[in-house]
Amino acid sequence: MTEAAHQPDGKKPMPARRRESPSILSVKGLKKYFPVRRGFFMRVVDHVRAVDDVDFDIAHGETLGLVGESGCGKTTIARLILRLMTQDAGSIRFDGREIGHLSEHRMRPLRRRIQIVFQDPYSSLNPRMTVAQSVGEGLRIAGLPSGAPRRRRVEELMEMVGLPPASADRYPHEFSGGQRQRIGIARALSVDPSLVICDEPISALDVSIQAQIINLLKDLQDRLGLSYLFISHDLNVVSYLCSHVAVMYRGHIVESAPADTLFDNPCHPYTRKLLGAAVGGRLPDTDADASPDRPSQGHPDGCPFLPSCRSADGACAETAPEWVSVGPGHRVRCLMSGRAQHQ
Repeated sequence: MTEAAHQPDGKKPMPARRRESPSILSVKGLKKYFPVRRGFFMRVVDHVRAVDDVDFDIAHGETLGLVGESGCGKTTIARLILRLMTQDAGSIRFDGREIGHLSEHRMRPLRRRIQIVFQDPYSSLNPRMTVAQSVGEGLRIAGLPSGAPRRRRVEELMEMVGLPPASADRYPHEFSGGQRQRIGIARALSVDPSLVICDEPISALDVSIQAQIINLLKDLQDRLGLSYLFISHDLNVVSYLCSHVAVMYRGHIVESAPADTLFDNPCHPYTRKLLGAAVGGRLPDTDADASPDRPSQGHPDGCPFLPSCRSADGACAETAPEWVSVGPGHRVRCLMSGRAQHQ
């Protein structure tokens, strides 16, 4: 990132929120399978394991980067955390409270504290609503009175994300892509969240604008004490923004480490392929059967990366790899890495 950090405004930084638990979000054993139906009677013949036994934690005020190819299950995890779909198994704990099985009535107050910034800033905004109406919608739901109090808050949010307050009466089509993404960020911040899920928030933007949005997210995190789940396939952005990185493949997290450690010492074969693709400008050389859009194939108890791994042996087809610690905060799911660690 060569561009200067964007300064949203000159106001005094707000204090970070008090840390009430070691992790603001803790996900354990999360699973989501989608049935594959065929035949006249549409019988279930297999399952697509979109999310399969996923574990990760996000500390207060930190950013976890969730990376992997398109279709590996990253967005499904975001939807499960937001309770837009229900998991088949596992635990989702937000600030120490289990939310994975809460009813909609009990989940509603927590939705203010978990917000999302979408990939496409234009389609996420109602073209018939002004910016003031879009940003103010969350304030209305939160119970902030209409009129002057709500208008002042909208203008504060516009200024916070680097937009002129007077532009709040304009419509989405009157803004550029980067400005619309700033509006999306302002809308997410309107209800004072603790955790913001950023689902590919810059992939639809020009490269010159991407750095500005990333710097804005970083500034807001420092000022407001926000925690981010940053979903992306751009490893350069992840290395700049994220303090910790989890690498996902076919519904599994295969490696997890502090960002510096992961980029300096990748241990899983898939992580090395991703890093090679980032340097070489091409996608990893994965087998067609390894596509996450296909149902599970091969031995169900083996390593999910088996069809694309050139270092695998017979044990990899029969035994699912467990987490192996290869350094401080650095874990990998690979039988070969585990053997190397114990040699």
